[in-house]
Amino acid sequence: MSTNAPHDSSSGTLSYEQAGVNYDLIDPLKVSAQRAAAATAGHLSAHGFTEVKASRGESAYVVDVGPFYIASIVECLGSKALVADEMGKLTGKSYYDGIAQDTIAMAVNDLITVGATPLVVQAYWAAGGSDWFGDAQRAQALVAGWKKACDVCQVAWGGGETPALAGIVEAGRIDLAASCTGLINPKERLSVGDKLGAGDAIVLLASSGIHANGLSLARKLTERLPHGYLTEVQPGLTYGDALLAPTTLYSPVTEALYKSGITPHYCANITGHGWRKLLRHPGQFTYRIHTVPPVTPVLKFMQQHAQQDDREAYSTLNMGAGFAIFVPADQAAKVVEIAKSCGIDAWDAGRVEAGEKQLLIEPLNIRFGDDDLQLR
Repeated sequence: MSTNAPHDSSSGTLSYEQAGVNYDLIDPLKVSAQRAAAATAGHLSAHGFTEVKASRGESAYVVDVGPFYIASIVECLGSKALVADEMGKLTGKSYYDGIAQDTIAMAVNDLITVGATPLVVQAYWAAGGSDWFGDAQRAQALVAGWKKACDVCQVAWGGGETPALAGIVEAGRIDLAASCTGLINPKERLSVGDKLGAGDAIVLLASSGIHANGLSLARKLTERLPHGYLTEVQPGLTYGDALLAPTTLYSPVTEALYKSGITPHYCANITGHGWRKLLRHPGQFTYRIHTVPPVTPVLKFMQQHAQQDDREAYSTLNMGAGFAIFVPADQAAKVVEIAKSCGIDAWDAGRVEAGEKQLLIEPLNIRFGDDDLQLR
């Protein structure tokens, strides 16, 4: 988009649904698919394996192969590459090194929620035509960024698929996804929520920005900005550059926790559905938040210009917290210390209580109930 695009003077709240994403339509399909998938679990017995049933509905699927568990996940980047493409036109830069990290983070950050050590990543890069790969600067940035993220997570890049899908993917665009396989070894590291209980602490890890969720809303919002993606969020930082801050990779933290003797009782990757993801566990618990992390500038900017109240913003965006770790209260301070040693800020932010299934963000007077997140 050009910097002199006409300013859209439209006002009022801009919701995620108005931006083209309606979870009320998407989630029923996901629930239906999960039920059909569960009916296939018996096929594992032919190989002497069984599924970990409690992993159904979690962020990664877990199979018991005897001496250890195998976890696996596939995740799509979503529409963040569209922001990179538009910013590339405006600045002449390639942002695909960061986009590569975003894609891997979508898979790795889900995999580690079940206690897995990431082992192998596979790439899926589907372009709208062969010419996408002819831009050497962009293609090499994608390769370099992908390898760098693998090195950070200490995973092997096993291979991938690079189809040219003219007529399916729009010309000049690319659809990016990653799958990841990991090991839960020893088996005591398994974290599917069976250990979560009243009294556990909720430790929140800082996000780097929007990560890779809420980009449909972020792109729609440019229609309201005087200079589109080049509108400044703060002096020297454009909206586009702020959106393209790479997603934080959290596996160094979970691996460091294991090495220090800490096994989380549960974890949640705060992605789509925003802070409602803290309600992911199927049990009846109240999650009481007493400390809210600072909101990153780009998310504060988005909330302001989309004219969203706090409840709407926290139901859609990570609002400064990209990952939640649930541990015994006496281990919370150590988790914060370890996260900070990995370069990621963290807060002992709340407690798990027995009672009604709800999330109470007390400093903001926000409540989300069981009916606000239906993923199973």
